[in-house]
Amino acid sequence: MAGTVLMETAEPNTLSSAEGVHKDFHAALSAGIEYLDQHYGEDAVREFLRDFAKSYYAPLNRSLRHRGLSALRDHIGEAYSREGAEVVFRGNDDELRVEVPACPAVAHIRHAGYPVARLFRETLGSVYAAVCDGTPFAFELLEYDDATGRSIMRFHRRPQ
Repeated sequence: MAGTVLMETAEPNTLSSAEGVHKDFHAALSAGIEYLDQHYGEDAVREFLRDFAKSYYAPLNRSLRHRGLSALRDHIGEAYSREGAEVVFRGNDDELRVEVPACPAVAHIRHAGYPVARLFRETLGSVYAAVCDGTPFAFELLEYDDATGRSIMRFHRRPQ
């Protein structure tokens, strides 16, 4: 077919190549979030991101249920490593704190001269809350800096 590029990967449900996510994906995501926010409101942004996360990250959700917080640590560590970013983990089997000094997506968007969506923080807040749905764990975005994407995230075991 003219104009169609077919890509096969060994791993289904991936937006990344061997080198990692194409950095302009972040700018496109930010533009989409801004569009939804301006035309449909904050709830639409959160609903879109939750629905996306429940589908795309279903394997991570299953892994979180079976492996516990080590699944999130591995996933987040690999994602930030692919982006060449620093991340600090603190915690145990019941709680994991993730400290990100600067978000590589926000840095790329700003460096490319694009605006960062007002609700870009929801790429953490809504997404990780959805990843934790139906698991013994909950998510909190403790700190987020809109200018740099610096964040402190907390995943913790829900009370029984």
